Amino acid sequence: MSVKHFFEEQAVRNASLQHELRQAFDPFGMVSIWFKAQQAWLLNPDALASAMGRYTSDVARWQQFAMDRFLGEPDTDVFPPNPEDTRFADPVWDEVPFWDSLKEWYLLNTRWLQDALYETPGLSDQERSRSAFWLRQWLNAVAPTNFFFSNPMAIAKALSSKGESLFAGFKNFSQDVANGDISMTDLSAFKVGENLATTPGAVVYRGKLLEVIHYEATTPTVHKVPLVIVSPWINKFYVLDLNPQKSLVKYLTDQGFSVFITSWKNPDSSMRDIGFDEYLTEGVAKIVEVAKEISGSDKVNLAGYCIGGTLVTTYLAWANRNDPDNVPVNSATLLTTLTDFKRPGDIEVFIDEEGLSFIENLMARKGYLDGKEMASSFRMLRPNSLIWNYWIGNYLLGETPMAFDILFWNMDTTRMPEKMHRFYLRELYWKNKLVEPDAIKVAGQSINLAKIRQPIYMVSAEEDHIAPWKQTYSLVHRTGGPVKFTLSSSGHIIGIINPPGPKCKRTYWQGEAQPGETAEEWLERQENVAGSWWPNWVEWLRGLSGNQVKPKLSSRAHPNQGAAPGKYVVE
Repeated sequence: MSVKHFFEEQAVRNASLQHELRQAFDPFGMVSIWFKAQQAWLLNPDALASAMGRYTSDVARWQQFAMDRFLGEPDTDVFPPNPEDTRFADPVWDEVPFWDSLKEWYLLNTRWLQDALYETPGLSDQERSRSAFWLRQWLNAVAPTNFFFSNPMAIAKALSSKGESLFAGFKNFSQDVANGDISMTDLSAFKVGENLATTPGAVVYRGKLLEVIHYEATTPTVHKVPLVIVSPWINKFYVLDLNPQKSLVKYLTDQGFSVFITSWKNPDSSMRDIGFDEYLTEGVAKIVEVAKEISGSDKVNLAGYCIGGTLVTTYLAWANRNDPDNVPVNSATLLTTLTDFKRPGDIEVFIDEEGLSFIENLMARKGYLDGKEMASSFRMLRPNSLIWNYWIGNYLLGETPMAFDILFWNMDTTRMPEKMHRFYLRELYWKNKLVEPDAIKVAGQSINLAKIRQPIYMVSAEEDHIAPWKQTYSLVHRTGGPVKFTLSSSGHIIGIINPPGPKCKRTYWQGEAQPGETAEEWLERQENVAGSWWPNWVEWLRGLSGNQVKPKLSSRAHPNQGAAPGKYVVE
C-alpha cells in the first residue's frame, strides 16, 4: 500500500468516525453552530463589547428595580413578559418582591441571549434559525416555573395540602416514566369506539395498508358522488370524528353526503419497505375504487388532511398524467396541506443532512419511526404549552390533567414505515421536489402539479405552525384548475375541527387568487367572515356531488366486514 493510499483511507475513516460521533452526541449540529457563533463574536470584539455593554446596562436596571421592590416601592416591570407568555400569569409573580425580581432576572437574561444570537455576525439564516430554536429549548427548560423551589404556586400547594401534592406529583411522574410519555390529558376518560369515533358506519374493505370505512347515511337520500376523505397516517383518522358535536364526518352525513374515510394500519417492522408509491396505489387509489363501486358513481370528490392532502395532490397529478381522460375525481379538498416545502415552519430545524441521518438511523433499527418520537418533535415546536405546562401541572402541582378529546387523540400516536418516511422527508421536505415539474416519480409516473385540472377547495389555518398558511397558499398558482382558498382562524387542528353553531368563535377569509397574487395581497382583498367555513364548503360540494339517490352502505364486492371504527385504529 502506498503512503498516499494509506492517508486517503485514514481520511475516509476519520470522516466516518466524525460523522458517527456527531450522530451520537450532536445529531442536529447544535454544538457546531454555537461554537461557530462563539468564534464569530471573538473575531468581532467591537460588536461583542457593544453587546456586553447593553447587558451591563440591563443588569443595572434590574438591580435598581429589585432594590425598589424590596424597599416596598411600587415599580413597573423593566422586562415584562410577552402577552402570550402565561408562565408568570399568577399575581404572586407581581405582588411578592422576591418572585417579581426572579421573574425579571430570568426574562432579562432570556432576551439578551436571544438578541445576541440574532445579532451574531457570520451566521447564515439557516444557522441563525436553528441555533435560535435550540437556545429557546434550553431557555424554556431552565425557567424558574419548572423547578419546585422557584415556583411559588408549587410551594404554596405543597404547604396547603400538607405534602399530598408532592406525593401525587411523584405518582404522576412514575406513571409517565412507565408509559414513556408525559400525560397531556386523563387517558382513562376516553376509549375509541365508545366515546370517540362513534359515528355509525362499516368497514367495507380491509387490506394490508388500510381499512375503508363507509358511514351510514343519516338522510333518506344522499348525493350520488361520494366524498372520500384521505386522513393523515401521521395521526389517526378519528380527529375528524371525535364526538357528535365536533365530528366533521357526522356533519357531512347529516348534510346528505355519502362519506368514506381511510383508517391506516399502524405499521410494524414487516412494513418497513412500504413506500409512498404504495400509499398512493394501495391507499388513495384503493379507497377511490371502493367508493366508486359501492356508490355506482364513476367519480368521487376527494379530500385530504395534512399529509393526506399531500398524497391527494400527488394522486391527482399522477392520475392526470396516467390516464387524463379517465381521472376518477370530480374535485379535491385540501385541508392544511403542504405541497411546497420551501418554508415548512419551525419543523425545518430538524431538516438537514445531520438531522435526517439521525432519523434514518432510528428507523433503520426498527423499520419504522415511532409515533412518540414524532410527537416529541412537534411538541418541541411549542414547548411551554405542550411540554412544560404539563410538567408543572402533573409533577410540581400534582394535578391530574383535564379530560380533553383532542389531546387524547394527540397522544394516540402511530408509526411511519421506514421507506415511506425517508422519501417524505428527503424528497419533499428537504429537496422540495413535489413543486418541481417531473422531478420525482411516484408509482411509475412523473409528477407535475400543473397537470391537475380538477377544481380545488383549500383550507389553511392562520396560526398553523405545522403547515404555515402562506406556504400552503403557493399551490394556488401551480395547478391547472381553479382553486378556492380559505383561511380559517386558529391552528392546525382547531382551524379544521371547527363546527358551526352559536358557540363557534372562529372566523375565516375566502376567495380565489388572482394571477401572480401573493398571500399577503390575497388576504388584503378578503373580508373576514364570522363562523365556521364548513357550511360554505358544503355548498361548494353540493354543486359537484350529483343527484340524490338511495343510500347504500356496502355491496357484494365490498361487504360489511365489521362496525366502524374498525380494527386498525386501535392497534
